[in-house]
Parts: sequence; C-alpha cells; structure tokens
Amino acid sequence: MTLDTPSVQYLNLDPSFYVREDVWHAERHKIFARTWQFMGPVSAVAGAGRYLAIDIAGIPVFAIRGRDGALRGFKNVCRHRGAKLLADGTGQCGLIVCPYHKWSFADTGRLVQAPWYGKDPAIIPEDWPLQEVALAEWRGLLFASLDPEMPLIEQLGDLPQELADEPMERYTATDSATVSFDANWKVYTDNFVEGYHIPGTHPSFYAAIDFEAFETTAHRGYVRMTAPPREGLFYRGKWLWMWPNWTLSLFEGGMNVSRINPTSPHHTDQHYHFFFADTSEAGAEARAKSVNGTLAVVREDYQVCVETHRNYAAGAYTSGPLSGRHEKGVQYFQERVAAALGV
Repeated sequence: MTLDTPSVQYLNLDPSFYVREDVWHAERHKIFARTWQFMGPVSAVAGAGRYLAIDIAGIPVFAIRGRDGALRGFKNVCRHRGAKLLADGTGQCGLIVCPYHKWSFADTGRLVQAPWYGKDPAIIPEDWPLQEVALAEWRGLLFASLDPEMPLIEQLGDLPQELADEPMERYTATDSATVSFDANWKVYTDNFVEGYHIPGTHPSFYAAIDFEAFETTAHRGYVRMTAPPREGLFYRGKWLWMWPNWTLSLFEGGMNVSRINPTSPHHTDQHYHFFFADTSEAGAEARAKSVNGTLAVVREDYQVCVETHRNYAAGAYTSGPLSGRHEKGVQYFQERVAAALGV
C-alpha cells in the first residue's frame, strides 16, 4: 500500500504536541508501551548469562539468555524498592543482583534471595518475581514490548517484503553508538522521513546524490526514501523509517539500524547499531567511513532540530504547509501519531 498525496493542503502537526507534558505521558502509554521497540542484535545475547539492557521512553528493560537457552525479557527494576538492576548495554551475569539492597534474581526472573530481610513477616519468593516483558526476533534483530497490541510481524507491515532480498543475516554487528540532542523525538522523526532538508542541512550529502531524483513513499508500517548515489557515497541510496521510532539505512555490504528514544518531551537519545558483511582488518577503513559518515550526517540534523524545538516551545511557530512532493513521510508519521493518541 502506498499513500497518495491528499488533494487538500496538509498542515504540520500543531507545535504544542511536541512540548506538552500531557502529550508526552500519553505517548509513553499509547505508543511506546504498546509497540515493539528495537533493542539490538540478537547476537548480543547469544550465550548463557548474556544480557542486553535498554531504556524505552524512560522505562528500563532487559533481555537475558538463560542457562536453559531460553531468551526472556524483564523490566530492569527491582521488586523491592524499584532500583535499577543492570546498567544499560550488554554484559554477562549469573544471578541478577540489585546494587541497592542485594536482592538477587535468577535468569528466569525468580527471586532467589532477599538477604537480611528478616522473618517477621518472612518474604515469599514466589510472590515477587521480576515483571516480564515480551520479546520477539526478526532477521537477527531483537525487539521488546511492554504491552504489545499486535505481533511484531504485523507491526512491520510490508517491511519484510521490502527487505526480502537483503542478506541481513550475513551481516555482523560490529559497532554501536548513542547520540543525544535537546529536542522532541517527533521533531527529529519529522526530519528523518523527508529529504526536503538535504540541500540546506547537508551540503556534502546533497552533492553526493542526485537530489532531483530523490523520492519518498509511505507504505504499510514504514517510509522509504531513495536517491541515486554519486561515486564515493558510503550509502547505497535507500533509507527506511519504521513505525514508531526505528530506522534502517543501507551501505555497501552492510547497514545501520537506530532507535529514536525520547527520555522527556525535550530530550531524545538515538541508539545506533552498525552491521557489516566484511569484518576483516582489511575492511576496517571502509567500515569506519560508514560509521563516522552516518554520525556526521545526523549531528547536522540535530542542530536544526534543537532550534526548531526551541521555536515550538516558545510559541513562536504556527503550523505550516507540508510539501506533497517531499513530505509524504512526514504526513504518514504525523497521522499515525495522531491516530495513536486519539486526536
């Protein structure tokens, strides 16, 4: 399914939706808790005791590979007094031990020990397991959901068909990076799902593509952007954004996948993972070019996003028109947000 441009002028989402606290809390409940969130490569939790911990719009979760081989997900929150159990990122553990009062949990989520707790009354371990989080895998990528409203494959929409010929399973996760900026997650997403800003924001990138042939199309579950690359560009000329907040961009012999994660109405972290077919020493320079080039481009985006967010927060902007040629992706994203929030 491709969405057609409306016959009437479509206006940008009201700027108050980017800065209001009540909207932020509604998004956490109605969007981020109900959807599948990209965690990282499944390979990060391949061995027994390996875990991957992330933050979903302020709510910490982790996945851990049990000694029985099963992969399980939990809220990264101690059942005693709510302390965070595991640091964000990857690691290895036997028991999951809370750093606050040393309560310990098995990789099944079962409470093992509450030391020095006392016996009047005694703690009943079966009453206090870790709270479970749903996990799902797709083509080597791991996803988590706090309260999924649909299976992952349904949320992906037509994306599996889009990437059916891409040898994703041959790629190895080699690098990761987290970059942050002081703007609402929707300001950055609006920016990502259109190429209209490229001439003004990314002069080097603009020179490396045939911008006149840049095309944006919205599909069931995702937005696709394409442009013929010129010689020397590390990108292959296809960029994808998936509902509600993750991206996938293709390199020669690899890809990057990112998750756009808000931590407040005014701050966003973007978590990147880079995957390559060639992980040899000889390919190190080419990999570094793709990683560094990606981060350089997004940092150019952040500057304009921060300034845009300030204008929204100050009440200096009223909704303007969206381009039917270049901003179909913005329309699609904003309509999905409005529908999820019931506005």
